[in-house]
Formats: sequence, C-alpha cells, structure tokens
Amino acid sequence: MRKKSPQKQSNNKSSDGFIRIISGQFRGRKLPVKDVDGLRPTTDRIKETLFNWLMQDTRDAKVLDCFAGSGGLGFEALSRFAHSATFLEMDSSAAAQLNTNAQTLNLNNADIHCADTLRYLGQNTNEQQFDLVFVDPPFRQGLAKPCCDLLIKNNWLSENALVYIEIESELNNLSIPNNWLLLKEKIAGQVQCQLYQVQ
Repeated sequence: MRKKSPQKQSNNKSSDGFIRIISGQFRGRKLPVKDVDGLRPTTDRIKETLFNWLMQDTRDAKVLDCFAGSGGLGFEALSRFAHSATFLEMDSSAAAQLNTNAQTLNLNNADIHCADTLRYLGQNTNEQQFDLVFVDPPFRQGLAKPCCDLLIKNNWLSENALVYIEIESELNNLSIPNNWLLLKEKIAGQVQCQLYQVQ
C-alpha cells in the first residue's frame, strides 16, 4: 500500500488539468494544461476580476503574455477580440500545449515562442510594441522586476500601454517605474494583482 501511494500521486501530477475561457467568442471552452513545475494558472475568479478591469481595453489590443504557462490570460484576451497575442513560455511541453490549444481554437493571431522570457525581452528588436502585457511569473523567483525593466529598456511597450502584474502577496517591495500609474489592485489569498498604465 505504501509503495503504491507515491506512484499514484506521481501519476496524478503528470496528468493534464484544464483552463476555462470565461467570456467572448470562445466562452466556456476548456483547454488542456500540462502539469509543469512552477506553472500556476490564474484562477477563474482573478481572471474575471482582471478582465472586468480591462473591459474597454482588450479589443484590438496587441497582447504579450510573459511566462505564459497555461496561456489562460492570452487566450482569454484573444477570445475577447484582442488583435493578436504573443506567448512566451520556457517549458517545451507547456509551449507545445499552447500551440495545440491555439490550433484547437483555429487561431491565426497567436504567436507562441518556446523561450526564456527574460532572454527574449533582452533582444532589442523594436519590431513590435504591445498595448497590453501580462507579467505573471512563477512565484518566489524574482522575475517580475527584471521583466518590467526589460519591457522598458528595449521599448516593448506602446504609448499608454497597460501592464498587469500578478505576484505573491508577501512581495511588498517590488520597484515599479515612476511613470507607471497604478490603476487597480487586489489581494486574494497568496496572490497580489496590480494593473498599471504607462504614462
């Protein structure tokens, strides 16, 4: 009995979960998610709050989903008629699932990169700027600040861009650029959500 228990837990860990699209053209669709270490899909409750905040700002926006993981934020934005979404995900199995889910939804405006987010943003390409950026990194790895720094340094943000940051609630010393205006903020359990606009 004791020997079988860890095996059962291991099997459960490797099985897929799913995310649900809340609203828009794909409302109610469930998309598979790989169970990957550090992958922490945004809960439906927080996602609903976020997109209520963004109600007037998602349509036609060029979206960047940093640390995409399940892709829950990027796919939700596309469901609500964002112009396009670029997904950055380092884990190859999670990135492959993002590609599969984009194909399932028959999307031709989802650009998925299996890449380290900080390395990707470190490229000073200036080829594209984004109107709406999701920064939702794995917790307790110190990734939010360098991500935001690179967004500014390498000119990834359009004029008046919106940046959503989802971090651990105990992280109260995150240094935000002076020209980012805090529009909305919410703490739900272990999660702190903040929406900024670049001034």
